[in-house]
Amino acid sequence: MAKIGETLLDAAFFKRAILKWARIARRARSTDLSTLRYHRLRARQLKAHLDQLIHVADERLALPVADSASFPKPHNSDWAWRPHLWRGPLPKPGIAAAPSRAMLGDEITLFHDCQLTELTLRQLRNIREADLAPYGLRLDVFRFDGSFLSLVVDLPEDAVNGLKRTHLIRMDMIVELEKEIEIFARLNIKNGPNTEQIVRELNLSQDRTIVEFDLAYADFNEVRVESAWVDLIFEGPEMNQIVLRDLTFSRRPRAQI
Repeated sequence: MAKIGETLLDAAFFKRAILKWARIARRARSTDLSTLRYHRLRARQLKAHLDQLIHVADERLALPVADSASFPKPHNSDWAWRPHLWRGPLPKPGIAAAPSRAMLGDEITLFHDCQLTELTLRQLRNIREADLAPYGLRLDVFRFDGSFLSLVVDLPEDAVNGLKRTHLIRMDMIVELEKEIEIFARLNIKNGPNTEQIVRELNLSQDRTIVEFDLAYADFNEVRVESAWVDLIFEGPEMNQIVLRDLTFSRRPRAQI
C-alpha cells in the first residue's frame, strides 16, 4: 500500500528504481568502463541529494518536537505549564540592544536600568538529546552599567485559579552559564492592593535546578488573588552568556500530616 503523500504510481516507480540500481551495483565489476563511468556520474548526482535529505532528516528528527508540553511533574500536581517561548517558535526570535521592558513573546519581559544597553535576547532551538524543551532562551550580556537585571515570567490565569496557602509552587530550570553568577527567583502574588513576595536563591550545582515556593509562609488573601509572576534576578551579569534550556512550573497541594 502507498504511504501517506505517495501515490501508487510513485510507489511503483520507487520500487523499479531500487531494483534498477541494485542490478547496476551487482554488475559493476563486469560492466564496460564507459558505461560504468556513466553510471558513476548519475549515482553521484543522486547521492548528493540523498545525503542532503538524510542529513536534514537526521537533524530534524533528533530535535525535541515543537509545541511539546511534556516534562516530569511532581506527583499530585493540579497544574503544570511550560511557557510558550520554550515550546514553539516566536514570530520575533530575538532582540538586540534590548531596552528595559522589552518583551520576547507574550510572557517574558526583560527589566534593567542600564544607560548603555549591551544586552541581547534570543530564542534558540535545542538540539541536545537530553533536551525535553524544543526551544531555549539565550541572554547575552556584554558591558553592564546598571544595578539590576531580571527576566519576568507572567504566569497564566490557571496558575492562580483556586490558589491556596496549602499549595506548593515549583519551578524547574536548566541553566547554562559562561561564568558562575548568583541567580534568585522571586514569586509575586498580587491579591487586591497588595503583592506578596517569596524569594529563593537558585542552587546551580545540579544539571536541573529546582525551586519550591511554600505558600504556607506567604501572607495573602486567597479570595482576592488576581495574578502571579516570577522574577529571575541575575547578580553581576556583565560579560556573560546565560542560556535557559528549559523552564517549567507546576503546582500541587502540600501533603497533609
